[in-house]
Amino acid sequence: MELIIPIKGAVKFNITLDPTVWIFDDRKIDLDEFFSGEYEYKDELEEYTKVTSAHWSREIIEGATFPPTLKTEKKFERTKVLTSTYGIELQQFILNAEPSEDASTFVIETQEGDYSCPLDELDSFLLKFSHKGKPLREDGPVHVLKKDGSNINNPIKFVTAFRIE
Repeated sequence: MELIIPIKGAVKFNITLDPTVWIFDDRKIDLDEFFSGEYEYKDELEEYTKVTSAHWSREIIEGATFPPTLKTEKKFERTKVLTSTYGIELQQFILNAEPSEDASTFVIETQEGDYSCPLDELDSFLLKFSHKGKPLREDGPVHVLKKDGSNINNPIKFVTAFRIE
């Protein structure tokens, strides 16, 4: 099984995806929270601004020291990464590849066959890349899930490439 997934076809840039590094990506989504309804969508720019502002305020008030709470937060995050199920939105990767203007179809190539859908439905897909802290080595490297949860028990597995037509 290949762990690298290419995005190819009618795109300006052929991109390769490496799901093994997404565990460190801030855009990852805890799928247990997402499908239970507890997930809150976060605007990346707004989130970054809040974190930066809080850090700046803390440095002004306390000086450039690390309060003891930061150590426990990091430990909690490390434990959560080792036990949670994560995914990431597919749309951002396809948009970075810049599909051509005449492209209309998105194809998921797998070892079991191809699945196609209209390109405008791209925002309804998630890529599951870890299950309970472990990478999807046996039937992965990713599982394609629909955001509405309709295929959560029967995801698209054994993904080998994404093709834009």
